[in-house]
Amino acid sequence: MRHVTPRGLAFAILARMNELPTIPGTEEISRESLMRILEIMHRLASPEAMPELLREIVEVGKVAIVAEAGVLWLYDNDAEQLVMVTPPQDEPRRRALGDGWVGVCARDRALSNIRECREDDCFQADPLHLPEFETRSLFNVPIIGQDDTLLGVMQWLGARPGQFDHHDEWVGPALAAQAAVAIQHAYMTDELLANAILEREVAVAREIQLSTLPRVMPEVPGYDLHGYFLPTAHTGGDLYDLVMLDGQLFMLLGDATGHGFGPALSATQMQAMMRVAFRLGAGLDDAYRQVNNQMAEDLPDDRFITAFMGFLDPDAHEVRFHSAGQGPILHYHAAEDRLEWHKPTSFPLGVMELDGSDPARRVALAPGDILALISDGVYEFANPAGEQFGESGVGEVIRANRHRPMADLGKTLVDAAFTFGEGGGQADDITLVMVRRQPGTDAS
Repeated sequence: MRHVTPRGLAFAILARMNELPTIPGTEEISRESLMRILEIMHRLASPEAMPELLREIVEVGKVAIVAEAGVLWLYDNDAEQLVMVTPPQDEPRRRALGDGWVGVCARDRALSNIRECREDDCFQADPLHLPEFETRSLFNVPIIGQDDTLLGVMQWLGARPGQFDHHDEWVGPALAAQAAVAIQHAYMTDELLANAILEREVAVAREIQLSTLPRVMPEVPGYDLHGYFLPTAHTGGDLYDLVMLDGQLFMLLGDATGHGFGPALSATQMQAMMRVAFRLGAGLDDAYRQVNNQMAEDLPDDRFITAFMGFLDPDAHEVRFHSAGQGPILHYHAAEDRLEWHKPTSFPLGVMELDGSDPARRVALAPGDILALISDGVYEFANPAGEQFGESGVGEVIRANRHRPMADLGKTLVDAAFTFGEGGGQADDITLVMVRRQPGTDAS
């Protein structure tokens, strides 16, 4: 919705005035009516919070139409009901389209002037009285937005029969047109404020998530390391970790189901529990089992986390790992120029509790070998025809660029996936952890 200036409000109401009939018997706008409209325009032009705005609409309307009271209803698009918002009530009244005079006014989008409510069947079927007096006259005016959407209904209540005349039937729609612009302006202001607050919260969440990622790659003699994270939104369900613990490199790649805040928190929780477990002296097998059982208790039934977790012993050149639903894991054998794909070793974290677990798998890294942990966001990157980049695309890039530094290889791999997608866009988080044993290192 575009921003509406006070001058724009004036043009809007004047345009609506030109659509209305003049006062019977004259082609001129009375000075009294003009002054009232200008006063209304001035008082409603300033952006206000919605409750204050609604009260102001009723107060200026009572003056312009000369009514004892006013009732304002807003239309709830989701529920397809009118909700009484002024005067406020503990339990606001609701009416469907066609129910009572307010529902008829909203349904037909036409004003109605009930001169004697005691004699009107529709009013008697759904009466509208306020505590201070009995309603004898009722004037109903629909509030229609500039985009021809139903916003609500104004109802003006009179204590005398026949209280509202042709003059009020001229002023009422003009007031409703001005109120429509003001209400839509308030909606826009509230939406902008909510978006601004959400953007700040998203920025904080993203900052927290990124702070959990390694700022620099740990230095491991004889090894080249690279980690990369590219979420689809401000926050994603993927994460990775590379950190030296007691002389060994801890490697983690996790992928929580879904996108956004919830999965990001789940993945970060899993990472934190892993680090705490290892700092308290737990072994890889025990940590895997305990974290899985805690996640099974914490996560909803439809949520889980796929994760690779392992340790690289840089002296023995061996990786011990568990792969909880995370796969495939790529091992490039440099001496044979061969690709080996390791399947997951178990089901994802959080699916069910474990009494025990199989021992960690072991992979030996020879000089020049590459171990690549790659999330689904790369393997499942699709082109417009629905074809996926897949293992073949990943393997081709790895083999063609095996001699390049891991940071360059990682960038080349991501670029290749986007090129394959032909502008189709990223559908899932992309995360990489790549480890290469440098050529020329011995096996000691």
